[in-house]
Amino acid sequence: MKKSTIWAIAIVMGLAFLGLLYLQFSYVEEMVKMKKEQFDESVNRSLYQASRNLEMNETLRYLEKDVKATERRAYSQDSVTVDGLDGSIRQSHQFAVAADDGTVYSSFQLKTFEMKPASVPKAMILRKDKNSLSEAAKSMQEIVRNRYVYQKALLDEVVYNILYTASDKPLKERVNFRMLDQDIRAELMNNGVNIPYHFTVSTTDGREVYRCPDYSDEGEKYSYTQLLFRNDPQSKMGVVKIHFPDMSSYIFSSVRFMIPSLVFTLVLLITFIFTIVLIFRQKRYTEIKNDFINNMTHELKTPIASISLAAQMMNDESVPKTEQMTKHLGGVIADESKRLRFLVEKVLQMSMFDKKSVVFKKKSLDLNEMVETIASTFTLRVEHTGGKIYTQIEAVDSGIYVDEVHFQNAITNLMDNAVKYRKPEEPLDIYIRTWNDHDRLLLSIRDTGQGIKKENIKKIFDKFYRVHTGNKHDVKGFGLGLAYVKKVVDLHQGEIKCESEMGKGTKFTISLPIMKENQE
Repeated sequence: MKKSTIWAIAIVMGLAFLGLLYLQFSYVEEMVKMKKEQFDESVNRSLYQASRNLEMNETLRYLEKDVKATERRAYSQDSVTVDGLDGSIRQSHQFAVAADDGTVYSSFQLKTFEMKPASVPKAMILRKDKNSLSEAAKSMQEIVRNRYVYQKALLDEVVYNILYTASDKPLKERVNFRMLDQDIRAELMNNGVNIPYHFTVSTTDGREVYRCPDYSDEGEKYSYTQLLFRNDPQSKMGVVKIHFPDMSSYIFSSVRFMIPSLVFTLVLLITFIFTIVLIFRQKRYTEIKNDFINNMTHELKTPIASISLAAQMMNDESVPKTEQMTKHLGGVIADESKRLRFLVEKVLQMSMFDKKSVVFKKKSLDLNEMVETIASTFTLRVEHTGGKIYTQIEAVDSGIYVDEVHFQNAITNLMDNAVKYRKPEEPLDIYIRTWNDHDRLLLSIRDTGQGIKKENIKKIFDKFYRVHTGNKHDVKGFGLGLAYVKKVVDLHQGEIKCESEMGKGTKFTISLPIMKENQE
């Protein structure tokens, strides 16, 4: 499958997953917002009703108190008058309400019956019973009407006292905090809010007069306020402030059923991304494998062809078999066989590392001595380019505990790469340095070769990876050298890093733990 096709599928699927996640998060956000608005409305409605209940309770309390007091101050007076001219009798009942100073501010007179016993024959008294009942009904209506006037006068007095007497009291005396707490709890439950809350009562200028016993600051940033006695003068008003420590969990509890959907979608998205990464990695490994096979074929063909040609010449009877010719052909076969064996062993070494079947034979060595030995081995090859190898042996504690063969091969590979990737037709200089840094022993190998591009530095330690050199095929190898070096260094609890600048050269630095006495 082409890389462009894979990218197209990945982009389409990725956009679909992102769109689905966006819709789900938007839906959750809208649900949370709607739940928050409903919660706010319920709390504000509950607080408003609780404040009204508080005012009504205060009014009722003053009504009961003032009505009783007013009734105690009220007095009634009955009067009976007889008219001497016609002998009629008039009976009346009078009510009055007076202030403490004796001023009468409400008074009314109730008229009842007016009779003339002398002018009514006894025989007619029975006939007038019906008329008497009618008069009694009218009289009762008048009593009720006048009673209303009386009660209205009492209410006017109570309202006057509430407006000018109740509001003069401190807020702490006007509010029954226990009853207020019960009202708030009851109203919240009536509006579907049944979670713990904390509240305070304060004056309008911010002076706190009450705080609930279990008060805490948790969730205080999301608080609700309501005025108490809002029809009083502003200085006499109160403010109740309430907040809910568990409000967030209460609101988000309504969208918990969406969490599994979001989790499954995220799992699918992560799985999809992981799958795409694996596909690209597999495609890259396939390309590397193909390059490796092509390169290996090319590398193996050369020694095989040389051995085959030498064997044919030895078997060809037409070619004279002088001692010098036989010795030359034998040397060619030996050299090419050695080269062929080296290439095969390189592949087998990496295969052993992959299978984790390699066994190190560690022993105590001196890094300074190993570096000088390897440097002398490469001296002729470097001087052949017109350059030179410079060594700076600065390490005082140079003891290491490593496998001699593998670690020496690792340093040799770094030196070999420096020679391979030199600038054509230019001298090559190699700088080798050893030094100590705290409890670490460091080795650096710097060359003045071609250098490596920044985008290729992070890939050079990958197996089978080879830096592209354009259309040139003069650099031989399988791309296993640096991968082998990193494996060896890692398995010796060391670290290796690469610094390079294109056109100026490359520097490899190896850091190893210093050998301890009990490691031998």
